[in-house]
Amino acid sequence: MTADVSPAPLTARNATLADLAALLRDQQARKVDVVAPAAAIRAEGGCLVLDGTVPDLGADGVTMTAGRYRPTDVCDQGIADKLGIPAAYLRRTRESCPRLYDANVNGWLGRDDRSFLVRCLRDPGGTGVARAWLSDSYKVIDNLDALMAALDGIRASGYPVQVESCDLTDRRMYVRVRCEPVSVLAPALLSRYRSPFTGASGTDNPVVFAGFLLANSETGCGAFSITPRLVAQVCDNGMTITRDAKRSVHLGEKLDQGIRWSADTMGKQAALVTAMARDTVTSILDPGYVERAVRELERQAGHPVTAPAEAIKVIGTQLRYTQAQQDDILNHFIAGGDLTAGGIMHAVTSVAQVQDDGDAAWDMESTALEALRLATTL
Repeated sequence: MTADVSPAPLTARNATLADLAALLRDQQARKVDVVAPAAAIRAEGGCLVLDGTVPDLGADGVTMTAGRYRPTDVCDQGIADKLGIPAAYLRRTRESCPRLYDANVNGWLGRDDRSFLVRCLRDPGGTGVARAWLSDSYKVIDNLDALMAALDGIRASGYPVQVESCDLTDRRMYVRVRCEPVSVLAPALLSRYRSPFTGASGTDNPVVFAGFLLANSETGCGAFSITPRLVAQVCDNGMTITRDAKRSVHLGEKLDQGIRWSADTMGKQAALVTAMARDTVTSILDPGYVERAVRELERQAGHPVTAPAEAIKVIGTQLRYTQAQQDDILNHFIAGGDLTAGGIMHAVTSVAQVQDDGDAAWDMESTALEALRLATTL
């Protein structure tokens, strides 16, 4: 597990399930959710200051919600969207001219009569973190609750699975799961390929395992979702089938100031996630579904790629890969030795594995099947 070293860790990359759960429990204990009118919020020194907000009375006592919180990029994006300020400009002012940041935020807050949900983390040693600025009708599905409820649903499905790795970013939580007892031989997809990591041959390891990816956002960056994912044994490349993802969106009723979500409300949401996970996992891990998905990939994978550098440039431009990512894809394509559209897909998924940022890894892996499709047209 790699995580930041600040007093209030927010992120992790390639964590174990135990590490992720511990990090989420720590964050859960420090969370402050405030539904406040614009008049109770101000910017000062590039930070958000919450004044006159209603203390949160819970089972553990009173939590004071007033305080000073430094916005993340995600929070700045929310402020920009809600107040009509260009996001890039707002981030630039906070980084290089906090007084201008304050003037813009306070100026537009002074003209606004709405209430907003501000999601924060307390820091006992000083300034906390403002993680998200959201509508007061945002339905909270916290990462820890979503994870535990989904695991309950997975257990109820009866399939033996293992958690490969987990990522936590400012935007989302990702949990990659595989089920090795459900597998398919895929020689047409893997026989020409070798792992750029180990040199292992797909001819000797032509197995694709069933799996899926759990994702959730606490900060307005996406619904709770379960996405089918195929995993190649030879290299651990993951191929996500985004068209078959199941989602539960974060839309609810308008929240009053100082509201606390009841245990009954949260329990009902958790039950819905559990049921969704149970039913979705049962369908995703069905051997017939996995067989059909693999054969569909094989039908496209054999298309030859005669000009890989040009093909990767076209694909990378359409799928918005950075130049560095495109260069890495070309290197992995060459190392993989599979000079076909399938080789392009494998290169995208292997490069996704080495991204430092969990969001970047997801963005690449989730577009790999589209990269395969585009490669067949070139």
